[in-house]
Amino acid sequence: MDIMYYIDKGGVIMYVLLALNIIGFTIMIVKFIQYMLAKSKTNSIVNEVYNGISKSDLEIQSALSKDMLAEKMVHYERGLSTVRIIASIAPLLGLLGTVVGVLGAFEAISKQGLGDPSVFASGISLALITTVGGLIVAIPHYVGYNYLIGMLDRIEVSVGKEMSYKIYKGK
Repeated sequence: MDIMYYIDKGGVIMYVLLALNIIGFTIMIVKFIQYMLAKSKTNSIVNEVYNGISKSDLEIQSALSKDMLAEKMVHYERGLSTVRIIASIAPLLGLLGTVVGVLGAFEAISKQGLGDPSVFASGISLALITTVGGLIVAIPHYVGYNYLIGMLDRIEVSVGKEMSYKIYKGK
């Protein structure tokens, strides 16, 4: 099974899907590493947020810490929307390839008739290749996005708990 053969056969849409796949996996790998590092340095994130709030009223400290934590988490979320978009549009691009392939098959039939089945088969082949390509790109990106969101949520909860403890402890 030669992957490049199928990518060439799928045309422009398959090259777009390939580019999106590379971009998405790069983002997911970088985010995974970033989240693993963030898990190990939860205390430094807590200290960074804690040092950014004033030593005034406990209620104000709590509100400020939540705002600063949310701001910090936005930094970690950067790029995940791209992965979500890739997971969403990859099947649509596959469907676009399906429509283009079927359209090409019907065009070929209208020009050459049904005498030669290979004329019709090449359009259907394009349709199936792009559909499979879209799903192959979408499924791991969808799973990866949800896994990374789960990791980020766990980090945020962990940092939030430690932050609250540190504020109420007063150190």
